[in-house]
Amino acid sequence: MKIIRLLGTITAGLAIGAGATAVSAHAAAVAAISNAVVLSSEAMIERTETGSDGVAHVILKQPKDVIIVPGDRVVFTLKYVNKGAEPANGFRAINPMPGPIQFLSAAEDWAEVSVDGGQSWGKLEQLKVPTKVEGQAAPVMRGAGPEDVTHVRWIFTKAIAPGAEGSVSYRGVVK
Repeated sequence: MKIIRLLGTITAGLAIGAGATAVSAHAAAVAAISNAVVLSSEAMIERTETGSDGVAHVILKQPKDVIIVPGDRVVFTLKYVNKGAEPANGFRAINPMPGPIQFLSAAEDWAEVSVDGGQSWGKLEQLKVPTKVEGQAAPVMRGAGPEDVTHVRWIFTKAIAPGAEGSVSYRGVVK
């Protein structure tokens, strides 16, 4: 039986300014705000079941309740809550793609993806990846596809108010 790890590591933090002179004070402020925003995540498997009325319904099931096979669609949800007393400004959450999952889409149109291990970010249709072409020494750049996505990132442009909570999500398919 193949065991599939569905949840990737989720990291969160704030963009740290470029000024090296303010690193210690800024880093302390970043850590305090980042620690105030608590993250939790879950993965749910999409299934289509026919109801007693004969109509097909898409439902979400816990991974422990189903046998996961290639082609299964997975919905990953990252829930956040600001448990601090101050607004969390510039908050960002980054989720590496779990190895056995191919990216399909993010629910939020402001989410970004990376196709190079988190080095650069953008909308999928704007990113390029190198491809080896037979007969050519240098790789050729081609438009990135869902199979190339290595990470998903959300940068919150609005502060997360104290006590505020919400969620972001993305979908994938088991390879």
